[in-house]
Amino acid sequence: MAFELQDTKVSPVENKMSLMEKLEILSDAAKYDVSCSSSGVGRRGDGTGIGNTLKAGICHSFGADGRCISLLKILFTNECIYDCKYCINRRSNDVPRASFTPDEICELTIQFYRRNYIEGLFLSSGILQSPDYTMELICEAVYKLRTLHRFQGYIHVKAIPGAAPELVQRLGLLADRMSVNLELPTAEGLKNLAPNKHRKNILTPMRQIQQGITQNKNELTVYRHAPSFVPAGQSTQMIVGATPESDYQIMTVAENLYRKFDLKRVYYSAFVSVNEDKDLPALPGGPPLLREHRLYQADWLLRFYGFEAQELLSREKPNFNVLLDPKADWALRHLEQFPVEINRADYRTILRVPGIGVKSAQRIVRARRSGSLNFEDLKKIGVTLKRALYFITCSGRMMYPTKMEEDYITRNLIGEKERLPFDRDGMTYRQLSLFDDHQELMWQQAING
Repeated sequence: MAFELQDTKVSPVENKMSLMEKLEILSDAAKYDVSCSSSGVGRRGDGTGIGNTLKAGICHSFGADGRCISLLKILFTNECIYDCKYCINRRSNDVPRASFTPDEICELTIQFYRRNYIEGLFLSSGILQSPDYTMELICEAVYKLRTLHRFQGYIHVKAIPGAAPELVQRLGLLADRMSVNLELPTAEGLKNLAPNKHRKNILTPMRQIQQGITQNKNELTVYRHAPSFVPAGQSTQMIVGATPESDYQIMTVAENLYRKFDLKRVYYSAFVSVNEDKDLPALPGGPPLLREHRLYQADWLLRFYGFEAQELLSREKPNFNVLLDPKADWALRHLEQFPVEINRADYRTILRVPGIGVKSAQRIVRARRSGSLNFEDLKKIGVTLKRALYFITCSGRMMYPTKMEEDYITRNLIGEKERLPFDRDGMTYRQLSLFDDHQELMWQQAING
């Protein structure tokens, strides 16, 4: 069945724009906010089959149980009083502008939900007139959804930096998750590229939300029917590559945010050049997507593997090796801690072995209570032996004879299909030659075979 929306009354200022026209503009404007997992594509159906992927702001997030949740991802407005140099919606840009009304937000959400297109709403916004004015409109929309339309689905709302604390408090009692975008890793970067924004105005609502969540948990222990305040926690987003901060600086900021503000998630967005500006970097190779990927991997190590930022990187080595995942990169720089004996090492040590994840480490600890494990057992458990075999022993024996040398292990971990630089970070990554010793060649054949 075709999706049709009833046009609502709009002001002449918006040139009597239809609701679908607004949806196309404001869903497209929201695609650069990555604080929920992914956005839809723009492929239309040809009429011969079922469904289409019309770009109407449908994105996907994930619940605490791993379940995929479809969200309507839109901006309340792409009007903005700020002139951030990296933003497509900056004040000085000549782009189509549109604004929803609170009633239109409700209509869109309910109609999409009734058609089983979505399970929730992700609502962000530019700054219309002032932070307080924008927050009041967002609060009105979410309040009507919760009370008038009795919508009890998932709602993720962006708090507007600089808005009054009472508005943040009011919105926190209505939304499931709130987020305040940090935008850039450092205050210096923010000052250069977003002169209208101030770090203090961003951190203040983050602190308020964190304190509100803590207080609400205490209230719920006393009175279980107390209203929930941001029950799904808060998150933030940083743009990567727009300013010259190193990976070490970015990960240090992320670590401090997790510790001081109890964030559920820090999102990293590879800088996409959408504006011409002398203060923005040139990207001849496109957005730094691989760097973004490595930061997400490192973030995972911070949250679930017990690593600290200063372990992964340092001032002397401030950036990740993009050719290796951060865990393998760390292991290669700490070969003195390897190989690890699988049958005796504690859980924390096993967890730091490349190729062994959280579930695999837990299974190893449980399984070895019944007897010694060998490499075939590890394979059945789910260990990625292609990476792990360089760093572990089973009953004192390695899977194959292995040189505990950084250069040697690196060139085997990377793989032959990668285009390797001759010299990176002081390592040659040379390919095996005919002049290598016979044992090494036999080992290589065993790996590839």
